[in-house]
Amino acid sequence: MNRKIKAVQYGCGKMSVYLMRYMLEKEVEIVAAFDMNPAVIGKDIGDIMGGSKAGIKVSDAKDAGKILAKLKPDVAIVATMSTMADIKDAFSVCAKNGVNAISTCEESLYPWNSSPGITKELDALAKANGITLAGSGYPDLYWGVLIDTVAGSMQKITKITGVSSYNVEDYGIALAKGHGAGLSTEEFEQEIGKYNAMSSDEQKKLVESGEYVPSYMWNQNGWLCSKMGITPVSQIQKCIPTTHTEDLNSSTLNMTIKAGQPTGMRAIVTTETKEGITLETECIGNVYAPGEFDKNDWTFYGEPETTINVNRPATVELTCANLINRIPALINAEPGYVSTDKMPNNVYPVRPLNEYVK
Repeated sequence: MNRKIKAVQYGCGKMSVYLMRYMLEKEVEIVAAFDMNPAVIGKDIGDIMGGSKAGIKVSDAKDAGKILAKLKPDVAIVATMSTMADIKDAFSVCAKNGVNAISTCEESLYPWNSSPGITKELDALAKANGITLAGSGYPDLYWGVLIDTVAGSMQKITKITGVSSYNVEDYGIALAKGHGAGLSTEEFEQEIGKYNAMSSDEQKKLVESGEYVPSYMWNQNGWLCSKMGITPVSQIQKCIPTTHTEDLNSSTLNMTIKAGQPTGMRAIVTTETKEGITLETECIGNVYAPGEFDKNDWTFYGEPETTINVNRPATVELTCANLINRIPALINAEPGYVSTDKMPNNVYPVRPLNEYVK
């Protein structure tokens, strides 16, 4: 592409601070921004980023359709909430106006095994309008591409285990609540833990109907199976509350979580495959106690047994950088809902992003 990529930022919360700065640093032109929060609407995006004025003010998301139709940007970066049901409207308005869109929404990375109805609907809408929809972020690489790459060095694999932790304080109130942070022990069991005793088939039906929102590892295991060419035959999830021995203050929830009450959860997803490879992956999202930090640990069992550890990853920044670097592949992809397991692996762009667009 012989001009700058034109982009819009859809959702101007915590993540957008990095997303917008990273776009500008890669010489992407931001032509509009949207949000639903009255406290944010009307602000200059430069103020949101903590820098000088940029000359672009945040518009009300309800006006996104007419603004997209007028500006005709190349791509929208959707950074709002965490489920496909949450971002369906944003993706739809982008698709209807011929705008490619990619989201930080964790489920959007591989929604085919959790929200097949919504995903098929968006896939059809994207194809009808000649654009591509996708999700990306930290899990795309550190739970996906990295794992697939290391697997390629193995002679034999019988099992892959993964454990990744993150501070829900970094991602906003919707994600913190979705992890059960701030609930009482009884509320956690009633709202989240009640599904633990169900069979794989029972959970699958509830997930696909939208009644049960699974953890990110549910989607991640689907992504890994697709990328590695292995076939899932069963998948089950268990959610266990995390706690701390002392009271913890949560600025995101604006409350004090009492000692012994849920600070978040461990979500463990076990996938059995036709090829005999077991995936046992766990994400731990909670309000961090002093001294806790992000971790990403994976072990490959077989020949040879191999372990990789990524300690203290800058999860927020890596989420944003990985997604922004996906923009050329998004624009280059065929129309439809194209999850990143179907895209080339990211490379570090040493030139402006438009030079990577065919």
